[in-house]
Amino acid sequence: METRIRKVINSDILRGKSILISVMMTSFFTTFIGSSTNLALPLIGKEFAGSSLALSWIVTGYILASAVFLLPMGRIADIAGRKKIFLLGTSGFTLFTFLCAVSWSNASLILFRVLQGISASMIYATGMAIISSVYPAEQRGKAMGLAVTATYTGLSLGPVLGGFLCQHLGWRSIFYFTALLGLASVVFIMIRVRDEWANALGDKFDLVGSMLYMFGLAALLYGMSSMYSTPWAKYILIAGGILMTGFILLESRISFPLINLRLFSHNIVFAFSNLAAMINYSATFAIGFLISIYLQVIRGYSPQTAGLVLLAQPVIMALFSSFAGSLSDRIEPRFIASCGMGINALSLFLFTLLGTATPVWMVALNLALIGLGFALFSSPNTNAIMGSVSEQFYGVAASTVSTMRMIGMATSMTIVTLLIALFVGDAELCQTDPVLFLTSFKVAFAVFGILCTGGIFASLARGNVRSL
Repeated sequence: METRIRKVINSDILRGKSILISVMMTSFFTTFIGSSTNLALPLIGKEFAGSSLALSWIVTGYILASAVFLLPMGRIADIAGRKKIFLLGTSGFTLFTFLCAVSWSNASLILFRVLQGISASMIYATGMAIISSVYPAEQRGKAMGLAVTATYTGLSLGPVLGGFLCQHLGWRSIFYFTALLGLASVVFIMIRVRDEWANALGDKFDLVGSMLYMFGLAALLYGMSSMYSTPWAKYILIAGGILMTGFILLESRISFPLINLRLFSHNIVFAFSNLAAMINYSATFAIGFLISIYLQVIRGYSPQTAGLVLLAQPVIMALFSSFAGSLSDRIEPRFIASCGMGINALSLFLFTLLGTATPVWMVALNLALIGLGFALFSSPNTNAIMGSVSEQFYGVAASTVSTMRMIGMATSMTIVTLLIALFVGDAELCQTDPVLFLTSFKVAFAVFGILCTGGIFASLARGNVRSL
C-alpha cells in the first residue's frame, strides 16, 4: 500500500514537472522572439526601406492579433481541452516564425507576425491555466514564478543572443533559431504531456459574442493606433466602441457567455488585478522598443552592444520573479505588486531625463530598476487573479489576464506610434532627426510614468486574496 502511494506521488510530481517545463519552454521562446525583434527593427528597416511607422506595425500587428484572439481561445480551451489548444498554438507559432524568417517585404513580415500573434494567443490562454489546474494553491505562486522566470530569461537572452545573431548572421537568423526552439517544444509536449483539462466540457461556445468582441477590440486598437496617420481611424474607433457595447449587452443575457461578467462585477480582486495588469503593461511594454531605437539610431551603437545594455532589465526580472511568486504564497499579493508598480513609476519618470549624452551605465541601471519593479508585480498579480476564481474559470481567467497584458502592450505601442507620428512623421528611420526622436521618447516616458502612478491605486484597491 505504501509503495503504491509513493508511486502515485512520484507520478504526480513527474507529471507536474513535465507540464511546468512545457509552459516554461513556450514562455521562453515567445518572449525571446519579441525582445529579439525589437532589436532587429533597424536592420529590418534598412533591408526593406521601411518607415518608423511601418516598423512599429511589425510589433503592433503581433500584439493586436494576440489580444483579439486571446479570450475566445481561452474559452475554446475550457470547452475543447487546454492541451489541444496549447499544442495547436505551439505548432502554429513554430510554422509562422519560420515564415517570418523567409518574408520578402514589410507587408509579408507584418502578415506573418499577425498569424504568429494568433498562434501565441493559444499559448497565452492556456499556459497559466494548465499550471493552475495541476498545482495546488499553496504551490501555485512558486510554479507561476518559475514560468515567469522563463519568460524573463527569454527577454534576457533576446537582446544578447538576438543581438549577436543579428550582427553576425542577419536579422532572419533570430526567426530561424526560434522556429527550432518551437519545434523542440512541440515534440516535448506530444511525448510528455498526456493529460487533458476541459472543465467547461459540454458548454456552448459563444460565437456571436466572440465575433462582436474580436471585431470590436480590433477596431478600438487599430483606431487608436492609426488616429494620426489614417483619416477614417476615428470612425473605426467609434465602430469599435459600438461593437464592444453590443458585446457587453449580449454577455449579460445569455447562458454560456464568452466571459462571465460577474467575474468583474462581483469579484473585486479579479477586476482590479486585471486592471492593474493592463495599466502596468501599458506603461512599460514600449520601453524595449524605445531604448533599442535610442541606443542604435540616436547613439549609434551596434545591435550587439545595444542588446547588452537592454539585458539589464530582463536579467533582474528573471532573478527576482520566482522569489516574488513564492513570496506571494505567504504575503498578500497586492502589497508586493503595488510596491513593484511604484518602482516602475519612479524609473519611467527618470527616463524623461534621457539626453544625447546620457551615460550608458545610467540607462542600464534604470532598466535594472524597472526590471525589479516588474518582477515584484508580475508573478504576485497573476497569482492573485488565478487564486480569485474557481477551477471552471481557469481558462477564462488566464486568457483574461493575458488579454489585459496584450491590450496593455498594444496601448503602449499605440501611444508610441501616435507620438512618433506627431513629432517625426513617416520618414525613414535613417533619415529621422535624432532630436525629434528624443523629444517623442521623453513625452512617451512622461505619459507612461503618469499611467503607472495611477496603476498603484488600482493595485492597492483590489483587496486581499485570502479574505475570499
